[in-house]
Amino acid sequence: MTVPTTSYPFRRIAASGDISHVERELAEEVPIALEFNGIGYAVLMATPHDIEDLVAGFLLAERLQFAGDTVINVSLHRAEAGLVARATLPADRAGALLDRIRHRASDSSCGLCGIENLEQAMRPLPPVAAKCEAGNDAVFNALAELSRFQLLNARTGAVHAAALVDARGSIRIVREDVGRHNAFDKLIGAMRRTGAAWDGGFALLSSRCSFELVEKAALADCPMLVTISAPTRLAVERAAKAGLELRVLARPDALLASEY
Repeated sequence: MTVPTTSYPFRRIAASGDISHVERELAEEVPIALEFNGIGYAVLMATPHDIEDLVAGFLLAERLQFAGDTVINVSLHRAEAGLVARATLPADRAGALLDRIRHRASDSSCGLCGIENLEQAMRPLPPVAAKCEAGNDAVFNALAELSRFQLLNARTGAVHAAALVDARGSIRIVREDVGRHNAFDKLIGAMRRTGAAWDGGFALLSSRCSFELVEKAALADCPMLVTISAPTRLAVERAAKAGLELRVLARPDALLASEY
């Protein structure tokens, strides 16, 4: 699928002082309003493609659905300012939805916006049950291949990627977005919607390893999270408690592996 971009004129100014005129492809970023059970829940700033995947992953990250739940249908509607994604949660999740809405005002899919107190923010993560069968060679193989799958980033240089990688290091699914949270939600949602499993593989993200990404990985029962940049202390501590393996600062020549 070719994702639309916008070409925009710029002046290129060299260190020597030479000036030339260039056209640059820019990634799209639009507000996407999420409505669940007829109620406005959040507005995300995201790249406007694979929105059904984004919603399916977002619901998992928000703990409004769980890994074994049936993926709900999403209807998309164009609005003057962006897109509206509508979905209906089953009756047994309505209470959780209303409780979350009472405290939520969001502009990103980090999973923390609108949390009422510190205890909610630090809710225990479910232990990761899936096992990673990939060795470090598989990680290096995936790193070497990732750029081939970053089609939108190759055109714009402005988006993150999240990839499902199998135990041999082959990339199976990739999703891209201007937001690293969105890209991971899209990947997890794509897996839910297609029935894809980790199968001993792992997630590879073109970003740093933040607390929120560890949360999403654990909630999706991902056995290992690989990121190209560094982790935060909280991310490492939360990953350790959940039993989530980490590979961070993953570069072509070296990586750091968690030892817990």
